[in-house]
Amino acid sequence: MTKISLVVSDVDGTLLTKDKTLTERARSAVQRLHQAGIGFTITSSRPAIGMRFLIEPLALWLPVGPFNGSSIIDPEMRPVEQHLIPASAAERTLTILREFGADIWIFTADKWLIDKPSGSYVAHEQHTIRSEPTVVGDFLPYLASACKIVGASADAAGLAACEKAMQEALGNQATAVRSQTYYLDITPPGFNKGTFVQAMAKRLGISTDAVATIGDMQNDLAMFRVSGTSIAMGNAADNVKDEATHVTASNEQDGFAEAMEMILKRNGAG
Repeated sequence: MTKISLVVSDVDGTLLTKDKTLTERARSAVQRLHQAGIGFTITSSRPAIGMRFLIEPLALWLPVGPFNGSSIIDPEMRPVEQHLIPASAAERTLTILREFGADIWIFTADKWLIDKPSGSYVAHEQHTIRSEPTVVGDFLPYLASACKIVGASADAAGLAACEKAMQEALGNQATAVRSQTYYLDITPPGFNKGTFVQAMAKRLGISTDAVATIGDMQNDLAMFRVSGTSIAMGNAADNVKDEATHVTASNEQDGFAEAMEMILKRNGAG
């Protein structure tokens, strides 16, 4: 069995609890990975600014992958790679999101733009990424600099239908996948959490067979499919669990730490 040289983790629903807390057991598990010589990094649908608070407590030294891995940012928050949604695809995205009644957010490299401050998930996102939005009257001037567009909606079934319609409409012009039941993320084409895993493996000079990935949502499947070991959280949907090589406990039961402890034991460092 191939030893694990790198772990790539999702953030929300995986590394963090429901209230967006990093538990001491999770932090300690990452510290033990470092001590065992196992690389560790994170990838998320979050913007880079929403990942900054994890750099220090996790002692991250590898680049991280915001915007579902379509950008790569070093621990000092400097871009290593950055990709944008084509403007025409961004414009089409806004039209479809409006058709399905979803709130629209645009994330640039350093800003979170909204046009509806009273939106259902604005306060939730503020708490999640620890950043304030900029309210704009028109998204048009920002479409050419969009790293991610989000459709936010409390109608989970409607957003699932929107995801399908978005994928059909955009084709290979952009990637559209839900990161939560209430968030549909549209990101640059050709990049996802799987391509981020491949980029990190190449950076370290290791095979993707030596990479373990862990997550809980549809957007994590791309990294499950390219890694030698994949771990689904206990709170993941059944179809996510079905594609994983292992299933751990939920994020409310320190499932992340449990999985890291399994990896350490497998590597003979537990």
